[in-house]
Amino acid sequence: MSIVQDRPLNVRRAPLPLFGKVFTDSWRGLLGWGAGLAAAAFLYLPLYPSMSGASGMQALIDQLPPELVKTLNYDQIGTGAGYTQATLFGLIGFLLLSIAATSWGAGALGGDEESGRLELTLAHGVTRVRVAVARFCAIAVKILALSALLFLVVLLLNDSSKLQIEVGNLLGMCLLFGGVNLLTASAALLGGALTGRRIGGIAAGAAVAVLGYVFNALGSQSASLEWLHNLSPYYWAFGTSPLSTGASVTTIVVFYAISLVLAASAALALRQRDIGV
Repeated sequence: MSIVQDRPLNVRRAPLPLFGKVFTDSWRGLLGWGAGLAAAAFLYLPLYPSMSGASGMQALIDQLPPELVKTLNYDQIGTGAGYTQATLFGLIGFLLLSIAATSWGAGALGGDEESGRLELTLAHGVTRVRVAVARFCAIAVKILALSALLFLVVLLLNDSSKLQIEVGNLLGMCLLFGGVNLLTASAALLGGALTGRRIGGIAAGAAVAVLGYVFNALGSQSASLEWLHNLSPYYWAFGTSPLSTGASVTTIVVFYAISLVLAASAALALRQRDIGV
């Protein structure tokens, strides 16, 4: 006769399965975004040696309105660091990763609730806060991984493209690049948690990315509008030309601190809401 010993069922589950599932569901997309960022770097940066000495290019830039040149960060395009920041980090790279960050943040909670998958996840005995934390951590890892990829690609092209970028400045730039996009993703996460809809997250993430870019552009138009720079995460990240002069540690910390606050707010918002309503 065998004796079966009852064991308590209230065993705490680690959040790792929730964290890992994000990658098993989206690793192809992550590779695609990584390939897009790398392709942009390989497309733009090798052109710098032929453009840096082109008097025609500088003449064209000199004909543009000074406000537009400043908005596009073309005022330092004659240097390798200025060219890389203007074309890669501040333009095509920012656009690509902002779209990815907004999509990931909006879909993590709002999109899952809208499709009914969030209710299924919560039915497995995990708390709402744990789900929100796991989703945020997964998004943060993806954004930092893509920022690290961009660091490696630019470092690889640094000598051959004659960019002459200091490694420390490049590291700081990539941390800022990851920070501003994590802020976008966190806003999208909070928007989705508050509304329970993907569109709510997209609106919040797009507000951070698009309005940040618009406020930076408007603030560069005249001295009377420079105060708009204070409202622009884009300007916080790129306004002081960190790839040329070095990134501010304080600014880097501020980006990640605000992102954590927004993520915590998303967890609390999800905890208080009636899922599916």
